[in-house]
Amino acid sequence: MSGDALNAEGIWQLTPQEGGKLAARWWKWALSAPDDRSPVTDQTGEFADWKQPRDLWFLAGTYGGRVVRRCQVPAQRRLFFPVFNTQRRSRFAPTPMLVDVASAEAAVNGLPLPLQEFTSKPFRTGLYRRVAWGLWCGLEPLPAGQYVLDIKARTTGGFWVDTTYHLTVVGDPHASAAQAL
Repeated sequence: MSGDALNAEGIWQLTPQEGGKLAARWWKWALSAPDDRSPVTDQTGEFADWKQPRDLWFLAGTYGGRVVRRCQVPAQRRLFFPVFNTQRRSRFAPTPMLVDVASAEAAVNGLPLPLQEFTSKPFRTGLYRRVAWGLWCGLEPLPAGQYVLDIKARTTGGFWVDTTYHLTVVGDPHASAAQAL
């Protein structure tokens, strides 16, 4: 897979169970950041590396509107990100908050990506149990290079997101250190 082409091997195919677990992990990650370092409210990509897990790389969604971010991503990690997602406290019923999606799409360097719908099982953040739902995308590790990831979605109620990531995929210093041991 090159920066100009994305084939079926570049798509991370997740089962509904795997995707649901990752959606819960993503929300735990997103909600763990303080407001002044939140990757979700970040307008530039400055906080994209906030407490990233070692086994993959999360890209943040937004709380709506247009955002352009620039960030570096390790070449050896899979990417997981929302195109459109929700979460809510799950006090008595483990049902997610579903919304009427009018359109949703993601593309890398202009090439469309398949979206998968995932619902999490209830998970805990702080004192609260939550449940998540969303349209997500997973990518196998990208080779080093430059990529543009475009994410667009809107609901029938007028809520919309339009996010552009300018990704620079670089070697992972942790992988190099581990290989040297």
